[in-house]
Amino acid sequence: MPHLPPLPREAVPEFKERFEHYENTRGFIPNSILTMSRRPAIAAAFMQLNKVVLYEGTVDEELKMLVSLIASQAAGCRYCQAHMANLASIYQASDKKIAAVWAFQESDLFSDAERAALRLAVNASLLPNQATQEDFDELARHFDEGQIVELVATIALFGYLNRWNDTMATGLEDYPADVAARTIGEGGWEAGKHS
Repeated sequence: MPHLPPLPREAVPEFKERFEHYENTRGFIPNSILTMSRRPAIAAAFMQLNKVVLYEGTVDEELKMLVSLIASQAAGCRYCQAHMANLASIYQASDKKIAAVWAFQESDLFSDAERAALRLAVNASLLPNQATQEDFDELARHFDEGQIVELVATIALFGYLNRWNDTMATGLEDYPADVAARTIGEGGWEAGKHS
């Protein structure tokens, strides 16, 4: 049960256009945003940061979604895992690839560049942070400095979201829960406290 229920969308008419975008692209409005909307300036700043980090730049969006998914898995946030399984699917990651993301080191579904990015995401999402110079050396073989900034920004964005949703016990919407059950369910998907 969430500590604060999401607001109805009508409570923040200034986000009407953004909410329509979420419905059209994701199939729902995230409860995390509806809860955050109690402080519209925070919600607006977060939505802008989310847009800039995940949907701008030169790193492939599919990879950013997979980095976000594995960062959320490493942090243990089931809400974000479900959301990122959904977005990874929307951005053309196959169900097989989404299901295998935790086995990226051994899976032939991932390129060396993807492995480098996913390895950093896991190591940077653990507490204490375990990112090393070797992680960055491997990234530099595949990505330029601007792209490395994009990847670290993606991981950091989900550090915020993982803490937000786990702390608030944000209720998981049906649509991403269904996608997670289909894609990462092979690993024993359960919604946890976000049900």
